Parts: sequence; C-alpha cells; structure tokens
Amino acid sequence: MGVFAGGSIARVRPLRIIKGDATSPQAKGPKIVAHVCNDLGGWGKGFVLALSRRWPEPERAYRQWHRERAGNDFGLGATQLVQVRPDVWVANMVAQRGTRHGSGGPPIRYPAVADCLSTVAGHAARLDASVHLPRIGCGLAGGRWERIEPLIVAALCERDIATTVYDHA
Repeated sequence: MGVFAGGSIARVRPLRIIKGDATSPQAKGPKIVAHVCNDLGGWGKGFVLALSRRWPEPERAYRQWHRERAGNDFGLGATQLVQVRPDVWVANMVAQRGTRHGSGGPPIRYPAVADCLSTVAGHAARLDASVHLPRIGCGLAGGRWERIEPLIVAALCERDIATTVYDHA
C-alpha cells in the first residue's frame, strides 16, 4: 500500500510471475495480452510467432497499421489494441527501434515501453481487464528485466491492475 498526498491509501497490486504461456492468460474476466513490437513493421521472430499461432488478427492489424503509418500514430511509444476473442485483446506496443543491436545499444527503448504500458493501463481500466505479458523487451529487443519490471509495476500494479508475467515453461 502506498500513501498519496492528502493521506489517502492506494492499493498496489503485487506483480505475479508464473511459469506458463502468455498467449493462454490465466485469469477470469477480460484480459489484455501485451507485447513489444519493432518500429519497422517486422513480425516474424520471438513472442509474435506464438501470438500468430494462437490468433491471426494481431499480426494482420500490426502490418496494416505499419503500412498506413503516414496517416496514423504508428511509431515508438504507440499501442494498438486488437480484440481476438470476446474477452481477450492483444496490445501491440511499439517500443523497439529496429531489430539489431548497434552502436546505439539494444533496440529496446525504455521511454517507449513506459508510454505503451501507460496506454495499456488506460485500456485495462476502461475494460476492467487484467494484463498478461511475457518478459517484454528482454528477448530480441535486448532489454534488461531490472529496468522493465519497475516500468510494469509503476504503470499497472500501482494503478491496481492485476498483472501477470509469464516465464515460458
């Protein structure tokens, strides 16, 4: 529990980390499965393969969003919410610059992760949904969990949103 200015007490949900598959979220009620995408329109390695095996809609929507980027908000820090079942949405979060490690370091962009998670939190609050993620940004994007986890806690857990991270079994 945290205390805000004025003395009111805020509930901070603990971050659950379990073994399992983030494409099979373990919760009742509405659910958002969130993951990191790159800003190049590429979809073909890492967690997105598991997503595409489960549901075709997120890949189709992401590719269209990228194709039409001149007329929309596609870019670092943007989030696209795609409904895949009556009670399940996938959040395509653009938080990776390119796909390769280079002189600028790993492709993950932590400020973009924070922006995306904030958007996901708004959707979760509106839908009364829990949020489910793999260890976002820590695979191909090259991010470090010790930098990602606090962003998840600040954006979701501190807003009393039930959040589960899945470690692939």
